[in-house]
Amino acid sequence: MPNLSRIRSSVFSSTHNRHYTLVPPNQTFPPKLQNYDSLSNPLTATSLPSALQHYINSDTPFHGLKIHAHITKTGVKPNTNISIKLLILHLKCGALKYAGQMFDELPQRTLSAYNYIIAGYLKNGQVEESLSLVRKLVSSGERPDGYTFSMILKASTCCRSNVPLPWNLGRMVHAQILKCDVKADDVLCTALVDSYVKGGKTSYARIVFDMMLEKNVICSTSMISGYMSQGFVEDAEEIFRKTVEKDIVVYNAMIEGYSISIETARKALEVHCQLIKNVFFEDVKLGSALVDMYAKCGKIDDARRVFDHMQQKNVFTWTSMIDGYGKNGNPNQALELFCMMQECCVQPNYVTFLGALSACGHAGLVAKGREIFESMERDYSMKPKMEHYACMVDLLGRAGSLEQALKFVLEMPEKPNSDVWAALLSSCRLHDDVEMANIAANEIFKLNANDRPGAYVALSNTLAAAGKWDSVTELREKMNLRGVLKDTGCSWVGTESGL
Repeated sequence: MPNLSRIRSSVFSSTHNRHYTLVPPNQTFPPKLQNYDSLSNPLTATSLPSALQHYINSDTPFHGLKIHAHITKTGVKPNTNISIKLLILHLKCGALKYAGQMFDELPQRTLSAYNYIIAGYLKNGQVEESLSLVRKLVSSGERPDGYTFSMILKASTCCRSNVPLPWNLGRMVHAQILKCDVKADDVLCTALVDSYVKGGKTSYARIVFDMMLEKNVICSTSMISGYMSQGFVEDAEEIFRKTVEKDIVVYNAMIEGYSISIETARKALEVHCQLIKNVFFEDVKLGSALVDMYAKCGKIDDARRVFDHMQQKNVFTWTSMIDGYGKNGNPNQALELFCMMQECCVQPNYVTFLGALSACGHAGLVAKGREIFESMERDYSMKPKMEHYACMVDLLGRAGSLEQALKFVLEMPEKPNSDVWAALLSSCRLHDDVEMANIAANEIFKLNANDRPGAYVALSNTLAAAGKWDSVTELREKMNLRGVLKDTGCSWVGTESGL
């Protein structure tokens, strides 16, 4: 990649919660003037751009809309420069519709105008419209610059987009960048790395990353997240070690990456030791990640120690600790913490309720579980999702109330999915109820016969426990005819040297 410039911070990696800018790079504006709160002085073609720019730079850009009204009333025909500033003003005010109208009425559509309006549509999640404008830009004869290409890459990774895009769009854009000899600055390089990482092409992302003269922490974090998600822990550790100026986000990426499996979770202790030595240790997001990490590797006491020492806790912190208690066989502590969370006026989210309901299931607290389930809609106006219904079925089933569990499923306001029926089937296996197991399994097979091999195995085991071997043979033959294969099982064995 030719002439890579000195790298600055970028906004294109969604791993970081940084704001997406509407201002293309290398854009200069007139200096900010002192007072435009009154339009008593006549605005001229010379003073209009400065007046508009004042409001664009201000915290209250909507006050500048009175200048647009003044232009409309006086019949002044704005030139291209003023029109673009009006477009920017509307974008700053969040009025995308009026910004689009200003763009359509431009006497001359410049590359800068295209970049502003494309960024506006993209910021509002309207990916299809932004890509349509890119096509118009190209057909108009304008040559896209690095900022334009970076926005195309951003669109290709936008999770809110349901627009069908070429699977290799990132590579296509990269080829055009090289073909057009576009200078690859920090924004463009970071967008390329992010696009390749999210497309699962970490090897291509690494090529771009290695060609950067100075690696910024955002690109490093993107690479770390990509490597961790694909299990390349050593590569992620290498990037982390070479990152000179580490921020909260890069530490969080390492901790979350280590938390993916028990095998790697133990390594996060080294990162925790580094955190204790700097100011990031008190960050609530990092604290929540540490709680989650310790809980996942079975160190629930260490998780609680981090939790108790956190000066600030948000809903994710509480949820991680509650879920950790539940998954480590401490349902009573999980429910105690859930009640404490409510007393602290922290509103639970959907995942918090899942943890609490699961804890009730493991503790056999049917009445408490039903109370928590009903409180979702009654106290928090949260409509239960399929996962919560599945938890309730599991709760009733574990307690041996299979008839109540089936009744609960049949009375659901929505059609139960395979997870709900699978929860009932699991309970039937636990209590050797062959008749109800057949009902649950048949419902699962109707929904997705080939995607739930566990359902066949659970039903087969239930039939075998009841001594119905002819039915077991028939079921296994059905599995062979449908090409359903049992998932391969695996276990971790802990030794002094590791797992």
